[in-house]
Amino acid sequence: MDTLAIAFEDYSTEVATEAVAGQLRVIAEEAKRLHSVDVYRQCLSFVDYTSLNATDTPAHGRSLAEKVNSFSKRYPSLPNVAAICVYPSLVEPVRKTLKAEGVRIAAVAAGFPAAQTFLEVKLKECRLAIEAGASEVDVVISLGYLLGGEAPTAFGELARIKSEAGGGGCHLKVILETGLLPSLPLVRKASLGSLMAGADFIKTSTGKVEPAATPEAALVMCQAIKDYHAQTGKKAGFKAAGGIATTADAVMYYAIVKHVLGEAWLTPALFRIGASRLANKLLSDITGKEEKHF
Repeated sequence: MDTLAIAFEDYSTEVATEAVAGQLRVIAEEAKRLHSVDVYRQCLSFVDYTSLNATDTPAHGRSLAEKVNSFSKRYPSLPNVAAICVYPSLVEPVRKTLKAEGVRIAAVAAGFPAAQTFLEVKLKECRLAIEAGASEVDVVISLGYLLGGEAPTAFGELARIKSEAGGGGCHLKVILETGLLPSLPLVRKASLGSLMAGADFIKTSTGKVEPAATPEAALVMCQAIKDYHAQTGKKAGFKAAGGIATTADAVMYYAIVKHVLGEAWLTPALFRIGASRLANKLLSDITGKEEKHF
């Protein structure tokens, strides 16, 4: 029996759908009370400012970095975004342009968004992205293996990526593509297996399929992170991504993290929101006027 299989014995992979629904009703009420400029400011600091279009050019990557660079000068009292998230080919122009302190560079890699390629290719792409300047790699779990009854292979790939491409302080963010997982117990199993394989973050979605992020999946993922922390003492992060476009969306995921994981997780080191449009929406709600900085 492999070590991951042994570790799974420490956890239940059962999920009560009715209990999830009940918790979300409570959290939705909590979220209504959380709407404030201070929470919007926090949510802005959690944003992975993302552009993942087939038409993205090196010039577009430089433009993303320039917007982040100028943000602190234009809005000196507000926190900047947590990271810029792009395809590997845009990492170098982003790195050469980015001057804003504390903003990380995330690259989607390892055959994103389908992960349907050879492990050697996944490893190489992650290494190249890191060499180009990425401090985080967002990779999709191999759904073909996970759904095809070969979960150990899927988790084993993640462990290899973490071991061979996750060194030097680079964070591994594992995308579960929860909209393609047929049940919440499988979301929990994928979460736990990814964490045991070395994921620094687990992430809901690529944003390339529907449904993308959902509160139900987020709640189950955060509970897995909580249980993993209780067993190991290790804190892993949660990233909500895919279809999160409004301030209300952001506050709901903020409320889920706060309710399940607590205040300690309300930091960019442990909570991210991946979005392309959200930063301007949050900024507008913070200033009280329409903003189009990003």
